[in-house]
Amino acid sequence: MTEEEINLHLREIINTMNDGMMLVRPDGSIMMVNDALSRITGYAREELMDQPCSVLGCDVCRKSRAEGRAHWCRLFDTMRETLKSCHLKRKDGTLAHVLKNAAILQDSQGRAIGAVETVTDISELDKRDLKIRELSRILDAEEGFQGLIGRSPAMRRVYEILERAAQSDAPVIILGESGTGKELAARAIHALGPRRDGPFVQINCAAFNDALLESEIFGHVKGAFTGAYRHRTGRFEEAAGGDVFLDEVGDVPLPIQVKLLRVLETKLFERVGDNRPLTMDARIITATNQNLPELVAAKRFRQDFFYRINVLPIHLPPLRERREDIPLLVEHFIRRLNRTSGRTVEGLTPDALDRLARHSWPGNVRELKSALEYAFVVCDKGLIGPEHLPQQIAHGAAGTCAPDPAAIFQEAGAPREKVELVEALRRTGGNKSAAARILGVNRLTVQNRMRKYGLDMRKVVTE
Repeated sequence: MTEEEINLHLREIINTMNDGMMLVRPDGSIMMVNDALSRITGYAREELMDQPCSVLGCDVCRKSRAEGRAHWCRLFDTMRETLKSCHLKRKDGTLAHVLKNAAILQDSQGRAIGAVETVTDISELDKRDLKIRELSRILDAEEGFQGLIGRSPAMRRVYEILERAAQSDAPVIILGESGTGKELAARAIHALGPRRDGPFVQINCAAFNDALLESEIFGHVKGAFTGAYRHRTGRFEEAAGGDVFLDEVGDVPLPIQVKLLRVLETKLFERVGDNRPLTMDARIITATNQNLPELVAAKRFRQDFFYRINVLPIHLPPLRERREDIPLLVEHFIRRLNRTSGRTVEGLTPDALDRLARHSWPGNVRELKSALEYAFVVCDKGLIGPEHLPQQIAHGAAGTCAPDPAAIFQEAGAPREKVELVEALRRTGGNKSAAARILGVNRLTVQNRMRKYGLDMRKVVTE
């Protein structure tokens, strides 16, 4: 084939590429695009021809245009850009995560006559990574009912409700104390429902300040606020075709509750800094350990938003109300610890199991798991005895169950969340990270709740 014949068929050759390609004139207008670029962006070729290349809203290109020295774009100074991770705005307003290569085209005299850009769409790789992370969590909780362990009547009722709720597309709210397995329940709904092949996207609403939470949920465009250097895809957009789990929804600020209410009613949302509506294609599952009706009465939670998320409520029982499940949970955790460590701990002595059965478990299943992990480190082999258990469990009264501190404080009118926080801080000697593990939250959440309730660490630990 001659060079003339190659030039004649150049367009057909370019259109066989899987990567998007675009030729840009020296003034920044688009001269040619291939079929792959049209597929990636959603624009027809005719809609892009002669338009400024900024029509694609690339966040990296905005920076390049701002940093151009002698030219309108930095590319004409650097001559080449390689493997730049960036986001393009598709015609429908969604973002495409791409890797971009670009180079300047020169004539025989070395003068720039245009630029060529190629883009590789890695949006599907992002979705695949999300699915792999989700599958790894499922494999880590492969036993029981979708990872939930228990055969007590209370848990059997929960399993029945989860199966029924999963078949509906209505909002679900999971209620229960910290450590009762609310995330596992949310994942069970996803795994059993019609959206199981889509993503499961989780947001801990207590882990972000107001501005960051809004960006985390809805996404943002470059320049929407100080520090917004790139476009960001929000969790609602990531969850398209699947389920989105808003954990600790009781901590969502009132202004964001208004926006979430609108999403529930209209199925539309906008990124921060953008006014183009995007369609919400995900089921919303929420969870909280707080008493939302009390928050509504205190004007700290919107009543209309509460009604919209409280369509299918599911209550998870605390561990002290299903003590018959403790031996089964112990067996499950010991088996997992043996498998992951390569060691062999045979189980618990009757005395140690009795101590576990009589403990009040303010941190519920997560506290039990942490206690066994501690005992597993202390005990070299054989059977775990009371001497291997954490101090607050090993030294508990042998004949009677320790009183539930939450019940005591609730009689005095203190919120359960505050009670659980104080108890966890006292048990850990003020160690915020350890308290966070007991409560099943992160350290930042512990700090936020301490500020929320005006807790002084010295008083909490010494009282």
